[in-house]
Amino acid sequence: MPVLVDTTIRLLSQEPLAGRMPAAHLLELAELLDGAGFAYLEVSGGGVFDAAVRRGVESPWERIRALGTRTQTPLALALRGRFLVGSRPLGGDFVRRFVASASESGIGVFRLHDPLNDVSNLREAGEAITEAGREFDAGLIYSPGPAGETEALVEQARTLPELGAARILLHDPSGGLAPHRVQELVGALRDASGLPVGLYCQGAVGNALAAALEAARAGADRIACAVYPVALTLHRVSGEALAEALAGLRLDPGVDVDALWRASDLVDEHIGDDPVTPLAPRIAVRAAQHRLPAGLIAALDTHLRAHAAADRIDDVLEELTRVRSEAGWPPLAAPIGQVLASQALLHVLGAQRYHTVVDEFRALMEGGFGTPPAEFDPTVRRAVALLAEEALPAERVPDLDELREQAAGLAASEEELLLLALFGSEAEPLLQAIRARATGDDSLVGGSVDQSRAERIREIVRVVQETGVAEVTVEESGVRVTVRRSEEVPESSLAVPAAATAEPLAEPFAPASDGFIRVESPMVGTFYRAPEPGARPFVEEGDAVAPGQTLCILEAMKLMNHVKAEVEGVVRRIHVANGEAVEFGQLLFELEPLAARPLDAL
Repeated sequence: MPVLVDTTIRLLSQEPLAGRMPAAHLLELAELLDGAGFAYLEVSGGGVFDAAVRRGVESPWERIRALGTRTQTPLALALRGRFLVGSRPLGGDFVRRFVASASESGIGVFRLHDPLNDVSNLREAGEAITEAGREFDAGLIYSPGPAGETEALVEQARTLPELGAARILLHDPSGGLAPHRVQELVGALRDASGLPVGLYCQGAVGNALAAALEAARAGADRIACAVYPVALTLHRVSGEALAEALAGLRLDPGVDVDALWRASDLVDEHIGDDPVTPLAPRIAVRAAQHRLPAGLIAALDTHLRAHAAADRIDDVLEELTRVRSEAGWPPLAAPIGQVLASQALLHVLGAQRYHTVVDEFRALMEGGFGTPPAEFDPTVRRAVALLAEEALPAERVPDLDELREQAAGLAASEEELLLLALFGSEAEPLLQAIRARATGDDSLVGGSVDQSRAERIREIVRVVQETGVAEVTVEESGVRVTVRRSEEVPESSLAVPAAATAEPLAEPFAPASDGFIRVESPMVGTFYRAPEPGARPFVEEGDAVAPGQTLCILEAMKLMNHVKAEVEGVVRRIHVANGEAVEFGQLLFELEPLAARPLDAL
């Protein structure tokens, strides 16, 4: 009988759903799923670590440990071979230490695949998983083209038993695995390896569910699913539908469907009314037509629209197929899919092929990521090699001892050093937030900084307004905020004394019905579009903005507060005129989000 694996918590913890469900409710959800009868709960992976680092609020290691305290079901982590959970391959020492840290944090099952289907890249991690006494499930990626042909997958499957794999998980990130091929592949992989075989798949219009049912008929022993709202949003297999269908086929997986519906109700409270733009119907249609991961197409589409080239999407998809063939037909799972898509985008927007090459594509062509299923195009390889002679040397990842010395005072544990190795400087704000919480200085550094400061500033303003006090000054850890009473504030005045400045406030961001992100005023004040009279506005309609970029200034009692973007996007509408008074919660901007990185295809 097949047993089901739940991926709901992982999917809710990575883009595009990261942050929509509060941590307390996510833990409550874990308790509901814990009693539902799953083989394990897959709670983390590359997309989760990436989202945690970019948000800079909570360590992904902390989240795993918190989930472990609430559950008895084994917890699982998805890894990308030597890439682990990042976008650059690491050496064997880092791989072993990462597996050890994950195991100590509570991970009992590792789903490990290589983005190139080069299983030799799984050896070090596989050995570390086996040494830790954890379950090693080896993934093979199905992707249309030579990488997904039965013979190529079978050849890789034969070597997996000697690596210590407990089973093979056939993974289809593109939704291109037709149900009629599932029986063939499951049987062939099982016969070649002698290992049980499971299935992870996705796809719209019922394709994924049909593939899952065919896998169960073929004897698959693990099938991945997610609760209904998440499955509907991200085109995955619904656990409720799959469990009921299998029971009807006398292949009952032993899952409590009522518990899944209770879990769905909890998830629905947080994502039920919110549009999730990366998987709009037009994206899903192209994904199905071209048999490509929907998140990859969404990323290309939004980048093209940011460059006023939305009509070139079909050109880029055609170029992506050509680039993929020249690069040896690698699968399009993360991060390789992003590398190829970036190169194809450069070709179309620049109207020249291989005039510019992204560093990761050069590393792929130089064999730095492993061996793809087919041969590189020799002409392209020579062209890339010539460009490489003029390029700067690639950034070297320091070894652990070097990294420990460089990170003195920033990383206090091995798992934090691993975050620096995987994400470089991008991980520093998160580590600073962790250090701040440890010292009790959480109000001035880290993810809760701006909201905490905003509340205190509002309280100071209320004191001034309600008591008649002329001036209040608060100083903490070198940051000084002064609020002075003023009978009237000149509309054109933006000159601010140094003592009356403060760090930016955090603004509420909420999706609108059309998928845009609404930027609302966090306070009562005066809206200014530019840093000073006569200066260029911070943003105009149509501008692309990055997280942390200033959108406007709000002045309250001569206190200047920078409102900053929290997402990468394009400014589509500005709803307030310069110098206009605004109320708390008033709509200021609408941003169209950009999926700068493809959805994690794990």
